[in-house]
This record gives sequence, structure tokens and C-alpha cells, in this order.
Amino acid sequence: MSTSKIKMKSPIPILRIFDEEKAKEFYLTFLEFKLDWEHRFEEDFPLYMQISQSNCILHLSEHFGDSTPGASIRIEVDNVKVLHSKLLEKQYKYARPGLETTDWNTREVRIGDPFGNKIVFYENMKK
Repeated sequence: MSTSKIKMKSPIPILRIFDEEKAKEFYLTFLEFKLDWEHRFEEDFPLYMQISQSNCILHLSEHFGDSTPGASIRIEVDNVKVLHSKLLEKQYKYARPGLETTDWNTREVRIGDPFGNKIVFYENMKK
């Protein structure tokens, strides 16, 4: 089978969450993702939702087994300094991320969500 006929697209990470209200406060209010859709099999069942920001899509799930708490993802952004400033301006009670220049020529903002997942927003620096 020739792989030239297969076109892969960007993966969509699934992050485990445990509290809908905290997830929405962190991802929608603090990080400014937008809610695309939500799904529950029944009213009192775990939530599964899709959020997005530009071309970045994430799935958040309360379902046991969908993902392991403590996952790490990296999200490339165009201007990490602007993102960093916007996050600090919000004075979010649970996170005040720093801005780091790495030895591998990136600028990074590292932040943990309320469920132990780690998100690194990064920008490649041109030499």
C-alpha cells in the first residue's frame, strides 16, 4: 500500500477533566478557547466536549479511560509573548505562568490545568 495516498491531519488530544465548572473556567475563561460542542449519553453521565482556539482543537473528557490525568501537550503559537501578557493580566487565582527561553530555541509558557494536565504554549525563535 502506498502512503502517498494517505493524508494525515493534526491529532486532537483528549485531556481528562473531573469538574465541568473548573474545566470551563480554565479553558474557556482563562485560556479563551471557545466551546464548539458538548455531549453526554444521558443527563447525569460524564461530559465530553470539544474546544478550539484558531486551528487548535482539544477534546476534554470526564469519561474514565479516555485519557490519563497528567498528560502533557505542546501547542505552537505565533506570538507567545502576547499570550503570556494576556494570561498575566487576568490575574487568574490558580496560575501565573512564566515565560522561558529554552536551549532548543523556543519561547515557552508552561501551565498546568486544574486536573494535572500540562500545556506548553511555544514559539520557535528564528536565528
